[in-house]
Amino acid sequence: MNSKLIVTLAAISFAAPAFAEGDPVAGEREYNKCRACHMIQDDDGNTIIQGGRTGPNMWNIIGSPLSAEEGFRYSPGAQELAEAHPDAVWDVHSLAAYLTDPNGYLQEHSGNASARSAMTFRMPDGAGKDNLIAYLLTISPDAPEQPEESDGAPLPPPEEE
Repeated sequence: MNSKLIVTLAAISFAAPAFAEGDPVAGEREYNKCRACHMIQDDDGNTIIQGGRTGPNMWNIIGSPLSAEEGFRYSPGAQELAEAHPDAVWDVHSLAAYLTDPNGYLQEHSGNASARSAMTFRMPDGAGKDNLIAYLLTISPDAPEQPEESDGAPLPPPEEE
């Protein structure tokens, strides 16, 4: 693990109550399931984890607006989700719900009962998903404070005090 990631991991650990039980080190290993489609490249162009480009870059995913990576071609269902919730950002709960059933999530929250995701991978609830989300928090240095609880519906970021 590089030193930049260790510093980020330490900083995020204080701001991540919802998935604090997850193990980010185990989550980094869990991320191997995601590498076929997703890479992690920071804002300076440094590759954290080399991976595919079928899915969007996962750097700073938590706290990012829905379907907003510049230049990435999102599925129509993902675009409809972003249009239905223009102020929403991914948080630990919405990302966990999406990972459980990407198509179901889009259908429930986009307003289109036949919306489809390009992501076919599904991740059941459990330690693996908690660990993955804990890891994704470590590579989301701009993530706002995470809600303690949520049903996973898309939410705008918390208001800054």
